[in-house]
Amino acid sequence: MTAASSPSYIGRFAPTPSGHLHFGSLVAALASYLDARSAGGRWLLRMEDLDPPREMPGAQAAIIEALHRYGFEWDGEWIRQSDRHDAYAHVVERLFSQGLAYACTCSRKQLEGYNGVYPGFCRNAGHSMENAAIRVRVPELEYAFTDRVQGEYRQHLGRDVGDFIIRRRDGLYAYQLAVVLDDAAQGVTDIVRGADLLDSTPRQLYLQELLGLSQPRYLHVPLIVQPDGHKLGKSYRSPALTPEQATPLLLRALRTLGQPTDDRLEHASPRQVLDWAIAHWDAALIPRTHTLQEAHLR
Repeated sequence: MTAASSPSYIGRFAPTPSGHLHFGSLVAALASYLDARSAGGRWLLRMEDLDPPREMPGAQAAIIEALHRYGFEWDGEWIRQSDRHDAYAHVVERLFSQGLAYACTCSRKQLEGYNGVYPGFCRNAGHSMENAAIRVRVPELEYAFTDRVQGEYRQHLGRDVGDFIIRRRDGLYAYQLAVVLDDAAQGVTDIVRGADLLDSTPRQLYLQELLGLSQPRYLHVPLIVQPDGHKLGKSYRSPALTPEQATPLLLRALRTLGQPTDDRLEHASPRQVLDWAIAHWDAALIPRTHTLQEAHLR
């Protein structure tokens, strides 16, 4: 089912306030926004502030300001994940009490050499929840889905991931759990985000199945990387979006997404660029690749 044929569409943009928005963020936000608006759908904004030690002071306000300056409009009030800890705690305790999750006291040193796949040391140890991470038990099954751009993606949870963390040892909740619960709570039908999260999707599909939640459609846009291969990110000296560059950067982001542009848009306002782009949006034109090098996009 394509987004355009959906009777109801709810999309979202969910930045992490560990820094200002950069060009890679803009590409993801633009794809999500245009996909929702072209389908006559709603577009929500959620601040994924799960990790206070990594949050940059003032980043949330800066993100909101940048989205305004670039012409984006969202539906309803934006929400913070930090306001939803009770909902996360309830599900963690439920999964633990049902034996679907367990406490893990393994240190990072113990897990060195396992290439990120948890070997199950604590699976049957019976530790209490205090001073421990909580891991969800995964089945020895392959999970697959068809991404609207990247095509079919498969991952064997037991072999490729292992039991994964849903609450950290320091008490902070893991992204995989929070994003699944928040998308369900907000009724999100379509998730448009960067391809760096492609391999997270099977874990999220499993949690959705485990919790009896509906599964959204997925569209992963190419990740913008530096010439040295590092992804554009808040932690890698990527320049913040500036108001005076709004129109040229929006046009550049459209071209990155394979979308048509018009020379007359070079002197348009950001809002005019977005309105034109909504009318001409075609997700089928997005490059079917996981990464695009920034140097080739200028």
